[in-house]
Amino acid sequence: MPRIAPVDTANADAGVQATLAAVKAKIGMVPNLFKTFAHAPVVLNAFLATSDALAGGKLTNRQREIIALAVGQANGCEYCLSAHTLTGKGAGLSAEAIVAARHGKGVDALDHAIATLARAIVDARGKISDAQLAEARLAGLDDAQIVEIVAGVAVNTLTNFMNNVAHTEVDFPKVSTELAA
Repeated sequence: MPRIAPVDTANADAGVQATLAAVKAKIGMVPNLFKTFAHAPVVLNAFLATSDALAGGKLTNRQREIIALAVGQANGCEYCLSAHTLTGKGAGLSAEAIVAARHGKGVDALDHAIATLARAIVDARGKISDAQLAEARLAGLDDAQIVEIVAGVAVNTLTNFMNNVAHTEVDFPKVSTELAA
């Protein structure tokens, strides 16, 4: 049972209705997370704008899904793990790559560097070591990609924390936060 119920779209103000209609037109549904964010339209709009902006960056959709899975696992967010397992598959991640990302690892050197750095940023609350940053660069990440990874960690932490606070009802095929060793 959600602790913060999603906004009833039919009773939302016109601006929120328009925003959520645009989401539905773009992805075919309005996730409960977005309807929960809609309690504060400024947050909903900030999240959508940030997500759209990051989609135009150097990182691919597949790479952004790796970050989302690594961060969602680190923050124990069932909702985001469920959503990003589905969207990760749509972005081309194999079942093996999804599990690897959740472990903070990757199936190739670049994916590994992205997942490892994202997980390290979460675990260290951003205070990663010089060695961790050097390792990311050695694996082929440039400063633009590193900055985008930090932004990806931040936006996914927002969604993870919102869902963990709200107990958002999962409206994707459910994925457990438990991982096999």
